[in-house]
Amino acid sequence: MLLLVGLGNPTPNSQNNRHNIGFKIVDAINQKFGLSKQKPKFKGLLTTGNIGDKKIYAIKPLTFMNNSGICIRELLEYFKIDAEDVIVFHDDLDVEFGKIKAKFGGSSAGHNGIASIDKFIGKEYSRVRIGIGKPESKISVSDYVLNDFNEDEQVHLDSITNNIIDSLSILIDKKLDLFSSTVNNN
Repeated sequence: MLLLVGLGNPTPNSQNNRHNIGFKIVDAINQKFGLSKQKPKFKGLLTTGNIGDKKIYAIKPLTFMNNSGICIRELLEYFKIDAEDVIVFHDDLDVEFGKIKAKFGGSSAGHNGIASIDKFIGKEYSRVRIGIGKPESKISVSDYVLNDFNEDEQVHLDSITNNIIDSLSILIDKKLDLFSSTVNNN
């Protein structure tokens, strides 16, 4: 069993924020692989199904970014899923826009959603860091991540999402280095 987590904020005006790219990825995975209809459970929107021969749970926490860990811990305890079988999709300021880096464990690097998950389940899980780049102007980091993608970025979102979906079988086999190199070369 694997748990895929997409981080974001659940308000309608947050839908196209840079901070919500995790939600967008999970939605695309649900659609592409025909996972179940989203159901409100464990303080999130949960879907289930199979990708290849793996049982998959996918969730978008509704606890807001800074409290994402609450939702994840409840789900892990209920389904008896190990933290090592969690893959979190989230935005990352320190990664160039459109680049994707997967890693196991590590620090939150100031990302409040990751810090919350670390607090509730520890650091032994996989992260897919989706680059949103740094702001070019003198805008605060919080304003930047909570703003919508600009027009140029919007154009590239579909290809970023498709690259992740096309390489997903590598990711769910937990071949993180291979996933990182493959997803960025599509």
